Amino acid sequence: MRLTLKYILPATALMGSLYACNGKSSADQTKPDAELPNLPPVETNPPNTDYKPAFEGQTRAPGMKTTTELDIQILTEDLVNPWGIAVLPDGRLLITENGGTMRIATTKGELSAPIVGLPPVNSNGQGGLLGLTIDPDFSNNRMVYWCFSEDIDGGTLTAVAKGRLSDDEKTIENPVVIYRATPAFAGTLHYGGRILFDKDGNLFVSTGERSDLKTRPKAQDLSTGLGKIVRITKEGKPVADNPFINTPNAMPENYSYGHRNVQGLAIHPVTGDLWNCEFGPRGGDEINRIEPGKNYGWPTITYGIEYSGEAINNGLTQKEGMEQPVYYWDPVVSPSGMTFYSGDLIPEWKNNLFIGCLSGSHILRLDIRDNKVVGEERLLTGQQQRFRDVQQGKDGALYAVCDGAHGRLYRIGKK
Repeated sequence: MRLTLKYILPATALMGSLYACNGKSSADQTKPDAELPNLPPVETNPPNTDYKPAFEGQTRAPGMKTTTELDIQILTEDLVNPWGIAVLPDGRLLITENGGTMRIATTKGELSAPIVGLPPVNSNGQGGLLGLTIDPDFSNNRMVYWCFSEDIDGGTLTAVAKGRLSDDEKTIENPVVIYRATPAFAGTLHYGGRILFDKDGNLFVSTGERSDLKTRPKAQDLSTGLGKIVRITKEGKPVADNPFINTPNAMPENYSYGHRNVQGLAIHPVTGDLWNCEFGPRGGDEINRIEPGKNYGWPTITYGIEYSGEAINNGLTQKEGMEQPVYYWDPVVSPSGMTFYSGDLIPEWKNNLFIGCLSGSHILRLDIRDNKVVGEERLLTGQQQRFRDVQQGKDGALYAVCDGAHGRLYRIGKK
């Protein structure tokens, strides 16, 4: 079934031409100096804490509204718990389904049969078949890389595998696991699970710290792969210039640490910087600009609290030697897959960051300049969907998938 929805802009969108003045960042060459958002912040609910941000604009940035009239289409509702999207060279979408299969979707919503042949996944809790990416030379080698939760001795862990998509697109050939984020743990939460290529043809992979009070501290422990962003070669080896390659007792694959549960990774189309988004506990969802070797604080510092309402580490939000988030949300939005927009279909979105939100039930749009968030918008707020991933298609539109047994695939383009 295909439904076409007309996106109705609120009356406040007419205020979009009223802006304060500020200089233009080298990372944002598409907007005149005067065009800065100045609508009220989109978050109107009270925060969980009285924690103070470390700098102005770190949370509840000014609101903004897209002025382009958008065409929003539900292309299909026949995906089964979709998790990740990779855009194929011909514009079709390769999509993971949490239970352990992949599907190919056309940009009109036509779905292939499930692609099989992948290693077994543990799909209990937050586990399953997770994020994926394709080889930069996919047109020639047809190689696919993906993350999944794997059963091994001692519990489960986040694993990375690769395999070839068969010529008939029915199976993954010769799958092999190339990396495991050890140690394993007998739990079903916080696997991370995003993966993407850097400019040099190596892989960034996000892992979770597995949520449990016993495993949380391992996000600060460089001898583990938990709560990390790792950087590996196509063969799963540590990249030669990784920051901890010569650090005693550190896993050489580790690239950054102190993460809770990273479910979004994206590379800025102008600066080439790596950005992430990760779940906080009750409050404290955040985005970060990732630099090699840096410590992003969890669980020592956080802008969130326990689900029970208790402070974490006596409410510490800042500490020397630990990075501050570029931006955080309280209450949470549950940020998952994300992408920077580099297309020409909707020029006002150029270089903006888009994030699919689960509990927030919307797609976030963030205007980032000089590595700070200056504006925030919430799209598709009336759809009441858990948006798991959002990626830019070859046609310049955004494509998003939603959790659920009747998982939706959306196309967000220009009317």
